[in-house]
Amino acid sequence: MMFLGHSISFGYRNHINIIFRISSVDSKDTDPSVLVNGHFDSPVGSPGAGDCGSCVASMLEIARLAVDSGWVPHRPVIFLFNGAEELFMLGSHGFMTTGKWRDTIGAFINVEASGTGGPDSVCQSGPGSWPSRVYAQSAQYPMANSASQDIFPVIPGDTDYRIFANDYGKIPGLDVIFLFGGYFYHTSSDTVERLFPGSIQARGDNLFSLIKAFTNSSKLQNASERESLGAATNESKDERAIFFDYLSWFMIFYSRRQAMVLHSIPVAIYLLIPFLLRSENIGLCNLIATFYDFFKGMLLHAIGIILAALFPVVFAVLRLLFSGHSMNWFAHPFLAYVMFVPCSVVGLLIPRIVWRSFPLSQDDSVLKSSKEELAGEARFWGAFGFYALLTLAYLVAGLSGGFLTFSLSVFMLPAWICFSLSLKYFSLQSLRSIACYVILLIPVLTYSVYFGGFVVQFLIEKMGMIGSLPPPYGYFIPDVIVAATIGVVTGWCVGPLVPVLGHWLARSAIVQLLLQLSVISMALSSQFFPYSIDAPKRIVFQHTIRTADAGRIVESSYDLTVVDSNSLPFVFKHAPEVAKELQMGSELSIVTVNLSHPENWMAIYPISSLFSRSLKFPAKNDIILKQYRYFPHLSSYKPQLFSGRGSRKLYLELSLGSLREVWVAVLNITGPLSNWSLANNVLPAPEIVNGGPPSYMCRLSGASHDKWTFWLEASNSEALRIEVAVLEQYLLEPARKLKGLFPNWMDVIAYSSFMSTYIF
Repeated sequence: MMFLGHSISFGYRNHINIIFRISSVDSKDTDPSVLVNGHFDSPVGSPGAGDCGSCVASMLEIARLAVDSGWVPHRPVIFLFNGAEELFMLGSHGFMTTGKWRDTIGAFINVEASGTGGPDSVCQSGPGSWPSRVYAQSAQYPMANSASQDIFPVIPGDTDYRIFANDYGKIPGLDVIFLFGGYFYHTSSDTVERLFPGSIQARGDNLFSLIKAFTNSSKLQNASERESLGAATNESKDERAIFFDYLSWFMIFYSRRQAMVLHSIPVAIYLLIPFLLRSENIGLCNLIATFYDFFKGMLLHAIGIILAALFPVVFAVLRLLFSGHSMNWFAHPFLAYVMFVPCSVVGLLIPRIVWRSFPLSQDDSVLKSSKEELAGEARFWGAFGFYALLTLAYLVAGLSGGFLTFSLSVFMLPAWICFSLSLKYFSLQSLRSIACYVILLIPVLTYSVYFGGFVVQFLIEKMGMIGSLPPPYGYFIPDVIVAATIGVVTGWCVGPLVPVLGHWLARSAIVQLLLQLSVISMALSSQFFPYSIDAPKRIVFQHTIRTADAGRIVESSYDLTVVDSNSLPFVFKHAPEVAKELQMGSELSIVTVNLSHPENWMAIYPISSLFSRSLKFPAKNDIILKQYRYFPHLSSYKPQLFSGRGSRKLYLELSLGSLREVWVAVLNITGPLSNWSLANNVLPAPEIVNGGPPSYMCRLSGASHDKWTFWLEASNSEALRIEVAVLEQYLLEPARKLKGLFPNWMDVIAYSSFMSTYIF
């Protein structure tokens, strides 16, 4: 499996899935069925109320409602409560490789949570357009847009959707996810009290309607029917349909083929409008001049959109150069809008300010129109052409988010017609004529604010866990991302107004006011602390214990890291008791402590790739020996087997020692490995670091007192180096004490990692 750009394999045992099936009395085991999947496990240190206790609660209530109401599904419904999603989707993998009903699944709904509530959004849909069409027709509170499928692949993370729809079976389905409340995702604050009121009810209403729609659909097919009828191949031709909800009131859905026609219409209008406008003066020179002016209008509008994103970025960087910390807006999302929206509007208006007199190529005396009217016409059609071409470019690129710019161009056209007609009765700068333009844009601008606000809020909440990127640029990344995103959102929300309202907005008094607001808000932003109990800073605390055999400790340390741009010095500054406990005020300092190398974090690989500038502090060994009789240990259980071709086979067993709450064991095997008995005898793609030898990673999980036994085959006599890291959820008393010293606005994920190295 590839995760976060790294290759890894898995071995697992004794994970528990709970499955039940609701069907009519005369149904057969081979009948096509609908799968509803959710997981009941949670990550280390998190109660998991949102992720994914809320999913389990919804599924149980739907099952109860289905049974108690006497509803008999037309096709069977399978509820899968899987117990190992947080271990890289092993629960769904186990079902799809060994489950009794795996080949009967004709559609699935994966219920997930990336927070504690809010809109239950469809983030992925497919293969084919059928699942999203069913959703559009049946969801009571629709919250879905096809742009999510463009964005989701770049977000660090994955869901069981991948197993069902991509890796195994190619089953049509939906990935339905709670997206808000991301502050508490995978933290100790993911508790029942944090769940958004009404979210589970709305989710349940949607799910029950979806289950009924899928079970009644004639397109529901089991695996053999899909293969024999070629359903998957036929659907794939239309697999990226366009769909979006309007304020969660209703859904708009159209196929890819329809999109090719619809999204081309604005471009066609843009190209034809010069002929229509100059029908009375159809001369070649007039047409060329008109096209040229429209192109200049489009270029100026594009420059404005770019500057709308660039200005907030510049302001954000300048603020950080004079600030002690980044992400002031993290616990105060309104601050991001106050800081970045005004300067974004200024950037959008720069072309209008610089070119107050539009550089016309058309001759106003020939066309018998004022220069002001021709300039306004060029600015509008330039903006219209920009959104039209962007819509088509989205589609040609295979993306599905062009519905937003398409909607803007669709509403801009009647708004301009109404505005043009109003000029017969009112002046060009009359508030009444401007109102005729603005009023018709209200529906699409409302949606733009709704969609843009959703994106910005989701992004802000996720900035607390994107990782600590390397200095010096990593410090700026979250602020730059949020500033640029707000700039783009402001551009598409305000941009359609600029061709008509630009002469009002570009007045020096308004521009000065916007700049003053930006400067004042950025100056005041330093008074806002980035974190709070409701928006905690995430700390990862690992008690690392390096051993040489089953009973000897080589080294013990406390390794600390953060997962956002405010580094550990920021933590120690605001957590002096922690710094004191680590002796940073005496013989140690932030300068003299050791960096914690990436290999120290092998127990949570590849999540550890998100860390940088982690620190390592010495810890005492005494209590460890008192608590554990023996440590994890790798050894041979029978002699090596040599072949005539020079290869050799090692027979190894991994004992987990006397550890109490093992979460996972990770093996890193370096050397001439040619085969192994792990992961169905399939080697992952090797990881090569700094030009070194190939390295193969495997995660082993599942509760058992038995040892892990496996064999490794080396292609030659060169040594195999095996590094073992075992993640133990139990913390020793000194580590628990240290964890308790962190302030309550820091969420600390803490565990122990037992590490050892072997040469065979």
